Amino acid sequence: MGVEYKDYYKILGVDKTATTEEIGKAYKKLARKFHPDLNQGDKGAEERFKDINEAHEVLKDKEKRRLYDQLGPNWQNGQNFQRPPGFENVRFEFGGMGGGDSGFSDFFETLFGGGRTFSGSFGGGGFDEAGFGPGRRRPRRGQDVEAALSLSLEEAFNGGKKTITLTAAPGSAQRSLEVNIPPGVRNGARIRLAGQGNPGSLSGPAGDLFLKVGIAAHPLFKLDDADVIYDLHIPPWDAALGARITIPTLSGQVSLNIAPGTGSGKKLRLRGKGLGSGKNKGDQLVRIFIDVPEPDGPETRRLWEALRAARAG
Repeated sequence: MGVEYKDYYKILGVDKTATTEEIGKAYKKLARKFHPDLNQGDKGAEERFKDINEAHEVLKDKEKRRLYDQLGPNWQNGQNFQRPPGFENVRFEFGGMGGGDSGFSDFFETLFGGGRTFSGSFGGGGFDEAGFGPGRRRPRRGQDVEAALSLSLEEAFNGGKKTITLTAAPGSAQRSLEVNIPPGVRNGARIRLAGQGNPGSLSGPAGDLFLKVGIAAHPLFKLDDADVIYDLHIPPWDAALGARITIPTLSGQVSLNIAPGTGSGKKLRLRGKGLGSGKNKGDQLVRIFIDVPEPDGPETRRLWEALRAARAG
């Protein structure tokens, strides 16, 4: 009886140009779908699972894949090839099948010979790469967890230590953690706390906790990414004549020079007064708004009219 050629690329549903990473992703997806532990009594799923593992065993290995690609569908007419070094007496078997069945097809056996055992099983022995089976399962890392962390603008700018309280689920115990907030942390940034996520299984390591930063609204400042915006309202005479005005920043008060003839809507920039750090540190932008007061008496009206007449003349 002839030995049937198997298209390993078609079995895994990948192109012949697929990378090792793409092959691994396709294999894991199919292995989970057709694993016998999830398809009890389904012989078709078991056979498909065998083919999937056989295809992955060849395509994940650079030398076996090169040999397989070299022969192709016409492999029976190309038996005069030289096997790569070390393949002369190598056999790849899956244990746990019973009756000495290697778990690989005649096609695979003909190409790669016999001798060594590849660990894993299809039934109750625990196929570890797919992560199923009650047998030799590997420890698994716990899942990562994300939680919201609300900060004031001052806390984000200055950084430092902050104690937070977390509740894993309704009715469960609370736990307190001390978080080291980096100075200048920006809105939407994630702070990683290693090993503070969900616990692992079978003594596997815990996952990580990621705190997503949300910066609360501020009564004086607005945020534009890393830049802090402050709106400064000045009277028209300061805009016309110029002035020196003290304004707040996140690092303390500073004296700001208003040049004569400054118009409403002009933006003045204070370098390095925003969020972020190093070369990515933002600035504070000061937006000028000119507040024009209403005349509050005859003398004030007379002065405004005199100014208008002078400008008109």
